[in-house]
Amino acid sequence: MNNLKEYLEELVAKNNTEAFIKDDPVQFPHRYSDKRDIEIVSFLVATIAWGNRKMILNNANKMLEIMGKSPYDYVMSGGWEKLDADKCVHRTFFGRDLQYYCKGLKAIYEVPRSYGARNDRSSLEDIFYNEEHDVWRGIQNFRDLMAEANGETSKHISNPCCEAPMKGSACKRLHMALRWLVRNDGIVDLGIWKKFNSKDLMIPLDVHVARVSRDLGLIERKSNDRMAVEMLTSRLRVFDKEDPVKYDFALFGVEVME
Repeated sequence: MNNLKEYLEELVAKNNTEAFIKDDPVQFPHRYSDKRDIEIVSFLVATIAWGNRKMILNNANKMLEIMGKSPYDYVMSGGWEKLDADKCVHRTFFGRDLQYYCKGLKAIYEVPRSYGARNDRSSLEDIFYNEEHDVWRGIQNFRDLMAEANGETSKHISNPCCEAPMKGSACKRLHMALRWLVRNDGIVDLGIWKKFNSKDLMIPLDVHVARVSRDLGLIERKSNDRMAVEMLTSRLRVFDKEDPVKYDFALFGVEVME
């Protein structure tokens, strides 16, 4: 166990560097300074972050060019209403899906609700936050509010619900966006949200990270679902209870053992 921890720590040190940013989707929220721009870009870019990495970066860049200097202003001004609904943004994410996201975000920012001492929507953090620091609950709230604004759910916003007969999605892309926004390493992750801590986060679990984690004996569960995420994160907390998701920098870079 100690040797595995040392191995993972070495990989974190190797990958959690400024050099990592230029070839990763996290580069895009780094381009902005306004909190609302950063969080909008984080969720949108994370949403299309699947498949070929070069294609992800190219398409994310094109998507943000459409949104102009301020994605927040683009969302709130309704510029997205003129989008071609059938235009491909990235693989199965089309203009209509970008419209769905923008319409939902606009509604969230516009509607004031009470969150403790606050009574505004100056940040998406307010809809994710809860006293239990439960990021799953935050994701569910985000998904519900986006559906409420659009009159339907979207396949591009994963469902964390694990009530029978559903297993609950791993919500990989949403957890990746949350890592960018919450974890503050001063290097790669931006850490602009302060109501959550790194210890509250869940590991972003994709097919590769899941296979590597099984090869390393970190999880046994065969399904890549919410329970697998919770199991893996729990195991990683043994190595670092304050920052378990830092090992995302290690697991993504391990070659799958045959």
